[in-house]
Amino acid sequence: MLDSAPNALWTATDIALATGGRIEGGTFDATGVVFNSRETAPGDLFVALKGVRDGHEFVASAFAAGAVGAIVERPIDGGPCIVVPDALKALEALGAAARDRAPHIRRGAVTGSVGKTSVTQAIKAGLDLAGPAHASVKSYNNHIGVPLTLARMPMGVQRAVFEIGMNAPGEIAPLSKMVQPHAACVTTVGPVHIEAFADGEAGVAREKADVFDGLGPGGVAVINGDNAWTEVLRAHALRAGARVVSFGSAPEHEARLIDFVPGPDGARVKAEVFGRTHLFDLKQSGFHWGLNSLAVILMLDALDVPIEIALAALAEFQPLAGRGQEKTVRIHGGAFTLIDESYNANPLSMKAGFMSLGARPVATGGRRVVVLTDMLELGDHSRALHEGLAEGIDAAAIDVVHTAGPQMRALHDALAVERRGEWRETAAELAAVAPDLVRSGDVVMVKGSNGSKASLVAAALADLERRLETDAMESV
Repeated sequence: MLDSAPNALWTATDIALATGGRIEGGTFDATGVVFNSRETAPGDLFVALKGVRDGHEFVASAFAAGAVGAIVERPIDGGPCIVVPDALKALEALGAAARDRAPHIRRGAVTGSVGKTSVTQAIKAGLDLAGPAHASVKSYNNHIGVPLTLARMPMGVQRAVFEIGMNAPGEIAPLSKMVQPHAACVTTVGPVHIEAFADGEAGVAREKADVFDGLGPGGVAVINGDNAWTEVLRAHALRAGARVVSFGSAPEHEARLIDFVPGPDGARVKAEVFGRTHLFDLKQSGFHWGLNSLAVILMLDALDVPIEIALAALAEFQPLAGRGQEKTVRIHGGAFTLIDESYNANPLSMKAGFMSLGARPVATGGRRVVVLTDMLELGDHSRALHEGLAEGIDAAAIDVVHTAGPQMRALHDALAVERRGEWRETAAELAAVAPDLVRSGDVVMVKGSNGSKASLVAAALADLERRLETDAMESV
């Protein structure tokens, strides 16, 4: 049993015991854990990880920013350190120690091809209403983010939820086993990261199912019953000894979506959960939030949070930055609505976005407009999957499609002539012509993979209001 000081997250002695390291330069009490010196706050423990740059180069900067100690692989002047053979393994050991010293904390894990960050944060909103809680920040879901989130977990919380992601085979199972969740969820499976798998989406499904490997006896597996890979997920969960609950649109699911009605400020949902019918509101208008909300409810139930608290949390949960945030942007002649979905994109989320946009009312003279940048990591399937977006665009009756990137050229060429907007080689080039992409009354969704810089276009469109104000001031 580690012996932390009353107000400390970690003492130097705790860290040395957990990691097998040795204390150099004195003892300390840390109130946080970081690996990025630019994010260091007073009281933090800095972990000198080796990546593109060697974290040891930034130990001095971390101490200058207020770090009280550091985990290092060689002694460093400037402050107290815990010297270990491998800083990453030490971080993993620290995370495991945080888990083991607080066995009372109910833990959840979330993965999926689409929606895992938003679902994780919505679960956190419910956990917060139920009592002291802890969760992943940003998209800290990889081999660094997961142990870091564990290492940051205070002993005083009652529940925690962890996002778990992957880019290649074999990454999810070790992270799930590190978390040892009491409940684990796969939001959905789709053609994401398929270039890393020889058998494409089937390999992605098996990898996502590995999140159930960390479940202990009595663990709960929450799965999407409307997904093509449901039975793969279910079989894996049952082999792991889990109790399976599912969400979907069919009567046999523990959480069944009956109706989803988008509106100007969100959506109204009707669902049956464990045999009881519920009506509840969301601040999210995307159709995918019908099923997402049910995943949240089932996960919260598995973590001993009553459905009344779950519904209250969902009613107040705001769209995350780059994941559906909306704003009205004033321009010459009026205004348009900007829906910022620029953080990530894949064929599944694109289709959901088109459906949601197609259901939105537009002002007289306004249009439904999408601005799209390349979807990445699709391998040999990329051209076909980009071209295939045209079907969803047609079905949703999108009026204009602006695109950027070499892969999106395939979609541009596949579109009906009347829907073709601008195409540019890069997002930056498309952002440069932002005033030409919209007009008053439009509802505009910007979506693309983070790496293809869709955020540049979203920022340029949002900036049109500032340019309007500047023009107005200059004309005075």
